[in-house]
Amino acid sequence: MTDRPVRILLVEDNPGDARLTAEVFKYNNKLPKLLDVVEDGVEALAYLRQEGKYADAPRPDLILLDLNLPKKDGRQVLAAIKKDENLRRIPVVVLTTSRDQEDIKQAYDLNANCFLTKPVEFEQFASLLTAIEEFWLTFAELPKE
Repeated sequence: MTDRPVRILLVEDNPGDARLTAEVFKYNNKLPKLLDVVEDGVEALAYLRQEGKYADAPRPDLILLDLNLPKKDGRQVLAAIKKDENLRRIPVVVLTTSRDQEDIKQAYDLNANCFLTKPVEFEQFASLLTAIEEFWLTFAELPKE
């Protein structure tokens, strides 16, 4: 994709899932990655808009977004990202525990680039993260800005 490390923003309120994601990406050493984690929707939008403590936050190449977040849920975050002229081209992969058809439809209606359900088993979750890395960070052509 590029000579610089790929930057991923993980929006995840479950510390266990965030830690697991960080470990899998660290273990998968195919290309350099930098993972930033925020725990709620308000923080996610502040990070993306470079507000407050995130004034110097870099632009992510990919966003992994949970739907069920405190303060501002993932649906609201996704809608805000896709309405923002400066953010809407950043690919957003919804990565959630939900299998609800309404959640899936709503995510795509809000222009999610992909909807994936988190597997419960560690090996399956690790495989899913590897597949995300392989597709989005190796094969997909992403805009520079």
